Amino acid sequence: MVEKKDTKTRFAITFLLSVILFFSFSLIILVVYILFRTILGQNLLSIYNDQKLDTKFLITIVIISCIILSYAFTLLVSKFLMVPINRVIDGMEQLASGNYNERLKFKTLINKNPIFLDISDSFNKMASELENTETLNNDFINNFSHEFKTPIVSIQGFAKLMKKNELSREQQLEYLGIIEEESERLSKMAANVMNLMKIENLTILPSVKKFNISEQIRKCILLLEQKWTAKNIEIQVDIEEFYLIGNEELIKQIWINLFDNAIKFTPEKGLIKTEIEKKNNFLNVSITNTGSEIPPEAQKHIFNKFYQADESHSSEGSGIGLAVVKKVTTLHGGEVCVKSADKITTFTVKLPQK
Repeated sequence: MVEKKDTKTRFAITFLLSVILFFSFSLIILVVYILFRTILGQNLLSIYNDQKLDTKFLITIVIISCIILSYAFTLLVSKFLMVPINRVIDGMEQLASGNYNERLKFKTLINKNPIFLDISDSFNKMASELENTETLNNDFINNFSHEFKTPIVSIQGFAKLMKKNELSREQQLEYLGIIEEESERLSKMAANVMNLMKIENLTILPSVKKFNISEQIRKCILLLEQKWTAKNIEIQVDIEEFYLIGNEELIKQIWINLFDNAIKFTPEKGLIKTEIEKKNNFLNVSITNTGSEIPPEAQKHIFNKFYQADESHSSEGSGIGLAVVKKVTTLHGGEVCVKSADKITTFTVKLPQK
């Protein structure tokens, strides 16, 4: 079906080119005729009539000559013009069939043309983006399956052990506790996925209003007090009062996820520091924690769904939090970045005040 459609397209282009050339040659002959008539001061056809040539016959010869010239030039142009066009069509068909490794590369002579150079660059960028998207989708499915399978397998395993009568009361309580923790983890993970899907489907921010972002950050830290006090982490919050226009509930998820992530990777008696700086109608909120470091190669994927740089902490999270941070920040027209070196990691969120 694709080949049939492709053949029709190429035939249509060739036919259109032939028609254009035919009229072009006809126009050229007409112009030449008018010029000669103007210069000689007489009708060229009268010259031929003097030579007993029929006018209709002469016109027929001219038309046939135009058709032959048009066809000849069409074949000639097709060799140089249709080859790169056919190459682009073939490349698009490869992408449509799912081959995202396809790249355009014209011959050296054509590739020097700025137009074809732009076409090949744009095509290759598009193919590269599609390939990256496909890779991310595959990684998401694999990680999603793995993250959900782990607690389910754990619950099934300990539930089977609970069926054995020889277990002591302490062992039963221990296994029940594990089943309860894994069930809560699974429930939280499902809720986070649903929340992420809801946020990803947003294109327009609802319930936009002005609020005190400094007060919001302090409240988020208090919400997580139980977690950071359990690890004796020092919290430094020395910020002035700043206001922001946006969706208060969505932005709250940024701070909850970033602080939760910082607490997760900060060791006992570590430090978490928060700062807010205003630059050109933008607020730069930075959250820094000590004791952890994200490898450079992992920083490129840290905001991907279900990606976790440190697999040893996989049981403590789902790899969704930073994806939520990225999406909410983007929805507000902002940016988020991470810097990590020398056992210090800093996430910086840049949000426009208006």
